[in-house]
Parts: sequence; C-alpha cells; structure tokens
Amino acid sequence: MRRFLPLLLLLLAPALSAAAQPSTEAFPYPLKVDRLPNGLTVVRVPFRSPGLIAYYTVVRVGSRNEVEPGKTGFAHFFEHMMFKGTKKHPEGERDRIVASYGYDDNAYTTDDFTVYHSYGPSSGLDALVELEADRFRNLEYAEASFRTEALAVLGEYHKNEARPELKMEEQLLGTAFKEHPYRHTTLGFYEDIKAMPEAYAYSRSFFERWYTPDNTLIFVVGDFDDEALMKQIRAQYGPWDRKVATLPIPSEPSQKEKRTTHVDWPSSTLPRHVLAWHTPAAALATPSAAIQSVLAAYLVGPTSPLYKELVLEKQLAESIGSDFYPHRDPSLFMIGGTLKAEQNRASVETALTRAIRELATGKVDAARVKAIQSNIRYGLLMNLESPDDVAGQLAFYAGIFGTPEALSSHLQNVAKVQPDQLVSFAKRYLVDSNLTVLTLTPAAGGKP
Repeated sequence: MRRFLPLLLLLLAPALSAAAQPSTEAFPYPLKVDRLPNGLTVVRVPFRSPGLIAYYTVVRVGSRNEVEPGKTGFAHFFEHMMFKGTKKHPEGERDRIVASYGYDDNAYTTDDFTVYHSYGPSSGLDALVELEADRFRNLEYAEASFRTEALAVLGEYHKNEARPELKMEEQLLGTAFKEHPYRHTTLGFYEDIKAMPEAYAYSRSFFERWYTPDNTLIFVVGDFDDEALMKQIRAQYGPWDRKVATLPIPSEPSQKEKRTTHVDWPSSTLPRHVLAWHTPAAALATPSAAIQSVLAAYLVGPTSPLYKELVLEKQLAESIGSDFYPHRDPSLFMIGGTLKAEQNRASVETALTRAIRELATGKVDAARVKAIQSNIRYGLLMNLESPDDVAGQLAFYAGIFGTPEALSSHLQNVAKVQPDQLVSFAKRYLVDSNLTVLTLTPAAGGKP
C-alpha cells in the first residue's frame, strides 16, 4: 500500500460530492447498503468522478475452503473459469463487450475470498450489471475449455516457481500448519494442480457451493443514479437463488514447540530469514487484527529501531518487513528480512529476537505507537483518490470480515490500540513454542 503525508488529506476534499461529505466515521464516505431477499449485499458509494464507476464483486471463498483431499487450488482456478461465458454470452462475448466500453477488468484470489473488479465509464454500467449477474447466476463452460484453462493454471504455477517466494511460502505454511487449509498456498499443492484437468464435475459443484448470493457482496463506487442502479440490480440478480454450503474447516492444533524449515535455492539470489507465529483470527469484535497491524509497523516498519539498525546503519539486510494482513481464521504473524549476505544471518536473527524480547518485557515507545496508528489511517485514506481505490479497499476488508463497514470498523479498532496491548500480545503469542523459522540459502553464497 502506498503511503501519503497527512497533509494530502486536504487535497481529497474537493473530490467529495455534496452527497458524500466526510463523516465523523473512520472511513470518510457514507455507504448505502441494501440486502436483497436472496441474501446478496449491495453497497453503493457516491463519489465525485464524472463519468466513471468501479464495480467490485466479493465472493467469500478462498483457499481456506479447500478442505477435500486432492482439491486444493480450486478457488484460484475457478476465478479463471468465471471468465468463460454463459449460454446468453458465450466465451469471448463478455470480453468483447467489456472492452468496447474501455473497462479495466480483472480478478484476484486470496486465502479467504475472491474479488472480481471492473473500472471504467458509467455509460456502460447497465451492460456491466447484466453481464455480471448473468455469469454469477448462469456460468457455463465445456469440459474442453475447462481442461485448457487447467493447463494454463499449471503454467502459472511453473512461472511462479521460478521465484523463491513461492517455495518459501510452501515450506513455511507446510511446516507451521498441519490440519488447517492455510497449510497450502492459494495456488494449491502442485500434485492437485496437475490433476485439475480431470476434475470437471467437481468444478461444477464448487460453483454451486460457493458462488451464491448470500456469500457475495457487490460494491459500486462513482458516478451513478442510485435508484436506477438498484432497479437494475434487483432485476438482474433477484432470481439468483442458491445457498452457500456449510463445510466444516479443520481447526489447527496448538503448536507446542519451535519448528524450523529450510530452502536451498538452486540459483543466485539474496538469503532470506522469516519468523512466524500463530495468532488469532481477525474479528471486528476483538482487537487482534488491529494489534497485529500496529505491531508489524512497530517492529519492522521504516520508523523502527530494527530498520535503522539492520538496513540503514549496519547494512546487514537489504530490507526487513512483515507480510501481515488479517485472516478469517487463525493465521501467522510474520517478520523477517532479505539479507545482504549469508554471514549476516545470526546477527539479523539476534536483532529480531531481541526486539521481540524487549517488547515482551514492557519496553514500548507510546509516541511511536500513536504515530503508527495515524500513519495507518492517513496512509489508507490518502490512497482513496479514485472510485477504483475506494471500491478496492472496501472489497478487501469486506472479504475478510464479511460486512460492508469492515474497513471503517477496522480503522476504528486500530485507533484504539494501546501500547500495553502490544506488550501483552507479544508475551502471549510471540514465544518460541509458537514459532516457525524459515531460512533460505541460495547457491553461490547468496550473491545475486
């Protein structure tokens, strides 16, 4: 996420319409929310962007839902299949119509949800609503098309495995998790990806299980007539009548002792070092996600003593940081770094563990905590410069927390975090018995 100076908040003010003036809530735009009788949640945000709209559809299905043996990677794979067409709009026709209006149109999949997004002219909104409703209600694809796309996904895996990050993620998750579906990446296990061409029938059941109105939220942001939009949405989505499946997700047993895993990378790159601890699921009723958001910046953000020591002064690490973002189920809080040389590993690990230990003993800089809270809030708000920015942020947090107001509520929780909560969190969770350490050593001693 890009960061902006708080002063730039003033530059956003002219972009707000009279119907969307800043409110006293953490998120500055009022949401119009309706829930259709079939369970579909429709969120609209008027935004002063003449002639432009963003249209985001969030389906709360991700790799966490892949509980059946041999069927990992399907949430991501199915994202691809959603572009294959319907009886009304056969494969290729949707692409042609969307392109004719000039929409930027794409999708992405995470551990917890899948997002489909379009950004472009308001003049195409009626056509876009009809196209989206049609594919979410009536997706059709032949087995031959399914097999072709399965091979494309396999190619995507091969492309990604050329980079060390995929292997690191696979090793870390496979070591830290034993039962929960978070033990595999969003791409899935390699053997399952290779077997996908034979799973046509399963793919149809996946669609019926998860692509349902009561498992979906739509966000429309920009320049539109709200009454006309809702009339169109009710007409197009109203007949959608499937119900989301209820498949139990295995709980992860508590970790009892420190775990380690190592990657020998066959070619030249920089060494890596990652520390990961199991932490609670994200929920708006608890402070855990907010605490971890602040904690990541506090420990390894660009204002942290660790960053100053390891990156700027001693130059032992090329970079340090955290990949934390909230998850629907208990997940991992990670910190780590890319080392400049293998011989720096012990010093970097010592510095990381020292910072954790000092925090757990009660040493916390309250002023920096407050500054980080402000930076998180204003950094996000300053990135809301277009309808696409607004819809993207709303969709991401709604995918995790399940409510349209999730982003605002999360920001409010971040603002409430107290320094002593960082201390108690570190004492409880950032302990050796709950720790998994990942190391990567490249060929040629780590020289890229």
